[in-house]
Amino acid sequence: KGHSVRVAEYAVAIAHEMGESEHAIERLEYAALLHDLGKVGVRRSLLLKSSRLSQEESDEIRRHPEVGAHILESVRYLEDIVPIIRSHHERVDGAGYGEGLRGDAIPLQARILAVGDAFDGMTSQRPYRSAMPQAEALPEIATGAGTAFHPEGVAAFLAMLRPGGTRTLGLSVGGAPGA
Repeated sequence: KGHSVRVAEYAVAIAHEMGESEHAIERLEYAALLHDLGKVGVRRSLLLKSSRLSQEESDEIRRHPEVGAHILESVRYLEDIVPIIRSHHERVDGAGYGEGLRGDAIPLQARILAVGDAFDGMTSQRPYRSAMPQAEALPEIATGAGTAFHPEGVAAFLAMLRPGGTRTLGLSVGGAPGA
C-alpha cells in the first residue's frame, strides 16, 4: 500500500508540474494507486524472494501489468485507466515490458507514472536489495530520461524537487521517502 500511495503522490505532482488537466490528473492518481493490482496474480513467494529470479519467475512478475489491466477492464468507472496500468513498465526506448511500446505510443499517464514508480522502487527497501539513498536515485532517474523515462516527466520531477520548486513531496535528498 505505501508504495502505491507514494507513486500516486509523485505521479500527481509530476502531472501538475507538467500542466496536465485536473481530470487527467485524477485519472492518473487512480491508475497509480492501482498500478500493481496485477501482483495479486503473482505468487507471494516471488514477491518476497531475496535471491535472483529465474527467467520463468521474472516472466511471471512481468505479467502483472496485463493481469491488472484484465481485472480492471470490466470495471466501467476504471476502464479508461486500463491502458495506463497495462503500459506502466514500457520504456520510451522500447526496451520495457508489456507490449514493447515506445515513445508516444505509451500513454502519457503511463510515462509519468513510470518516473514515480521507478523513483519509489529505487528508494524503498526490497527483499532483494537495500533502499538507495535519494541522492543516488535522482541522478539515476535523470540519466534514464529519453531511454527508460519520458524526458518531460523527468524534467518536471527534478524541477519540482529543486529548492524553490513547486513541491517537495516530503523528500529530503539523501533521506528516506516521506522523510
